Amino acid sequence: MRGSLGGMSVQWPAPAKLNLMLHITGRREDGYHLLQTVFQFIDFADYLEFGVRDDGRIRRHSNADFTVPADEDIIVRAAQKLREAAIDRHIAAADYGVDIHLQKNIPMGAGLGGGSSDAATTLLALNHYWRLGFSLDELADIGLKLGADVPVFVRGFAAFAEGVGEKLQPVEPAENWYVLLIPPVHVSTQAIFENPDLTRDCDAIKLCDLSQKAWTNVCTPVVKKHYPEVSQAIDIINEYAEAKMSGTGASVFAAFAEKARAEQVLEKIRQKPEIAGWKSLLVRGQNQSSLHRFMAENLALPPASLSS
Repeated sequence: MRGSLGGMSVQWPAPAKLNLMLHITGRREDGYHLLQTVFQFIDFADYLEFGVRDDGRIRRHSNADFTVPADEDIIVRAAQKLREAAIDRHIAAADYGVDIHLQKNIPMGAGLGGGSSDAATTLLALNHYWRLGFSLDELADIGLKLGADVPVFVRGFAAFAEGVGEKLQPVEPAENWYVLLIPPVHVSTQAIFENPDLTRDCDAIKLCDLSQKAWTNVCTPVVKKHYPEVSQAIDIINEYAEAKMSGTGASVFAAFAEKARAEQVLEKIRQKPEIAGWKSLLVRGQNQSSLHRFMAENLALPPASLSS
């Protein structure tokens, strides 16, 4: 049977994020880049349902247009890592299995963190359904082994991030309305970070000096050069407001304090014939993730905090 709350099958949200800025301050000897970024969640999400099994099998099911093989999916790897961590802690988990049903809405390669968010939701949901008792700190450590963005989704608060993205300090940027334009291209994060033209020597900034005037994304020039659709999206949004790119792309967004103005801009953009087939959305910034609000409302958990 699927995981349930109060006897009803439920959908766990896996929210998207925006990088409101992204600087690279250096590179470690192992090749990982040292980042400074601001993460904020938005009200756009994938959804997952979980059905506990007692035969040890971990199976992922998804909508037909999601083509990632199950054995390569970060969702499956997250479940496996969690079970391995439970066994290492001498929790009887060898027979723990699950059917995971994924409704995939967040485009891949868009810089919105969809895969990392799916992994975080899997860790938190299975920690509940398998009754493992791991803390948020422990789940974030497990998540870091899956990807640098996973811990921020596990923690669930808007954050100023450093290191490879795992050192998080809570921040409260304005919960603006965002016009989000996503051209149908998959930007390779690895290719962008390996590009020799990428700026890797930004001056480090302190949290107390986090002025939005300095908020840039150093990946933007490289992505614009190699992905003309992203460059086009930036030009389109720049007609109405300052366009920014999330992560390594391909998503481009602009912030608006008033919903009505954002709706007007989105309507004008949608009338452009050159974006036929592109995804265009109006989303709201959220400083607490919808996943953590869901858990607080349904699992009697406290709101997201820096440590559990």
